[in-house]
Amino acid sequence: MKLKLASLALAAVMAAGPAMAELVFPSLDYRTGPYAPNGIPVADGYADYFTLLNERDGGIGGVKVRVLPCETGYNTEKGVECYEATKGEGALVYQPLSTGITYQLIPKASADGIPIHSMGYGRTSAANGRVFEWVFNYPANYWDGASIMIKHIMDLEGGDISGKKIALVYHNSAYGKEPIRTLEELSKKHGYELMLLPVDHPGQEQKSQWLQIRRERPDYVLMWGWGVMNQVAIQEAANIRFPMDHFIGIWWSGSENDVLPVGAGADGYKSLAVTAPGMDFPIYEDLKKYVYDKGLAAGNGDQIGRVLYNRGLYAAMLAAEAARTAQEIHGVKDITPAMMRDGMEALNMTEERMAELGLPGFAPPFKVTCANHGGSGLAAVQQWDADTQTWSLVTDYIASDRSVIDPLIEEDSMAYAKENGITPRDCAE
Repeated sequence: MKLKLASLALAAVMAAGPAMAELVFPSLDYRTGPYAPNGIPVADGYADYFTLLNERDGGIGGVKVRVLPCETGYNTEKGVECYEATKGEGALVYQPLSTGITYQLIPKASADGIPIHSMGYGRTSAANGRVFEWVFNYPANYWDGASIMIKHIMDLEGGDISGKKIALVYHNSAYGKEPIRTLEELSKKHGYELMLLPVDHPGQEQKSQWLQIRRERPDYVLMWGWGVMNQVAIQEAANIRFPMDHFIGIWWSGSENDVLPVGAGADGYKSLAVTAPGMDFPIYEDLKKYVYDKGLAAGNGDQIGRVLYNRGLYAAMLAAEAARTAQEIHGVKDITPAMMRDGMEALNMTEERMAELGLPGFAPPFKVTCANHGGSGLAAVQQWDADTQTWSLVTDYIASDRSVIDPLIEEDSMAYAKENGITPRDCAE
């Protein structure tokens, strides 16, 4: 009886003791609603990368990862609810996958001491780490994207686009409005005329916008779309026989889900890309061995290797590398959100490290600093081949026009600092 009581006491002590350490990464998903076709592959890639780390490496630095999914439906209010419901679980970083949600979480997460990574979306001026200590948007932002689009058009036009007419078809939300200021500034510099054509949520009704395009015949059309809006826009462009190689989407408007429904009519359509398309990378061998063949793939497993799946892999990889960097900086494995922030600010993605991770040539190298939370600001142009149903990079990675972008970031971030009583940090770099 004494032995039994002792055993029960020991079991009670063990049950009351600290839980096994784990690294918690919330995943603000949207697998339902009009934006699900694009939300699903990102969420799948994000989950599968962390499953790979758990199955192959035992986690990050020997600590298992727990992905914490929460369905937002791409709804800002639900996104905030997901944040409030999960932040107490030990969340290390939030990747909202929505500019609207990001805007709402910036003050909340900053006050709570939890970093945000809005990878290639969100508030562009968060690239200024002196003001936005807890927010990161590397490797590139929407103002970079707007500038790179204009640079590509200039390359096609022999360097002179004065007098050209460029239309912006954009989601009528914080996301879609993000590039307008930059495009306006660039129009002053380069002398083109800018047409603004908003499309209301969710984007299924675009007849009037494309009738206007057919009537006014812009030389190029740029698109800031998401979800069903993208494929509707590409179909409408095909319907009016707009030249597809003069139609360029931002990196969230260039996935297989956007072009496949349009069939041959989508041939030649372009978009920006922050990562290379396809599965021709060694990491896919490990994913097959440790994730797919074990039946551990997220979702239905039907998005593997697609553009947005790769984007999800990349987002998870950058989070994991920041966590690993934080472990090295602080000499502990079970890191806190504040330590995670330090790792994100010290992140250095070299070509050598990308190759070690099984992703050689997958994305340009970049380094994060105290002052620069925005990364390299590079993107390439990819083009859709409807016959082979593949995306291919048709340019090298292009740098944005810093002479335009940097002053805009400084102006907007300093206005935010003044409005919110923030004293910019002194970044001695």
